[in-house]
Amino acid sequence: MSQTWNGAEEPDWPLIDARGWLRIAWRAPLMALVIFGCLALLLLVRLVERPLCGTGRPVTPHITRFVCRTVLLIMGLPVEMRGQRMKGPGAIVANHTSWLDIFVLNSRKTIYFVSKAEVAAWPGIGWLARATGTLFINRDRREAQAQTQAFEDRLLNGHRLLFFPEGTSTDGLRVLPFKTTLFAAFFSERLHHRLQVQPVSVVYHPPQGAHPRFYGWWGDMDFGASLLRILAAPRQGRVVLNYHPPVRVDDFANRKSLAHALEIRVREGHTAELGPVAPELLGRE
Repeated sequence: MSQTWNGAEEPDWPLIDARGWLRIAWRAPLMALVIFGCLALLLLVRLVERPLCGTGRPVTPHITRFVCRTVLLIMGLPVEMRGQRMKGPGAIVANHTSWLDIFVLNSRKTIYFVSKAEVAAWPGIGWLARATGTLFINRDRREAQAQTQAFEDRLLNGHRLLFFPEGTSTDGLRVLPFKTTLFAAFFSERLHHRLQVQPVSVVYHPPQGAHPRFYGWWGDMDFGASLLRILAAPRQGRVVLNYHPPVRVDDFANRKSLAHALEIRVREGHTAELGPVAPELLGRE
């Protein structure tokens, strides 16, 4: 069954005018040059980094962070940070609005995403995800033990894993209930008493005069159309990352209580930053 959220109608986006296509004409090639040029560099560095450091990545995450910050600069999309980023190893959970989340969250700190296995096969995005150390999982309970082992190995090696417990992206106006399956790995014998988890609220403010869902990506929306709409914009809005205090896993009885507490913190931070949303925009979930 599809995990895609379809709880809102896609707006009738304005047509891209001539000036918009001119912005696309210089932004898109420049972004491609940065992304794929640095990807080639990253792969070359990884050839040396892997045999010397194994699962450790002392150099390549800096390349990833440079790429993400540069792409956001080319777009003209500023990122504001609130709160303190977690120190030491642990996991991070955040709400999920758009494919932009990957660039936004990677631009601020060294993290490794947890993603559904299908993403590995996506042209372009799959290559980038594999190169930057994404952990791919199948949402299959029969593979729960193997997934727990993968989580443990990465976290105990000091990697900060980030995943989106909603399981899908949205229109950016809400936070969906958190799915609890992946939280079970945090209660393994090796992690339970050592792990901390930091909740992060990711909030997009649209450009002035644009639809509130401008940065959302959900349902059957096409990635290419979303990318072109953002690149064509004469000016962007902004993104706010609100880092909430991390919590210790051993303060919670089970995965459901941990997921619920983190969901509340993410939703409260999202609501406080975004402000009241008109009921007709929220619609159904």
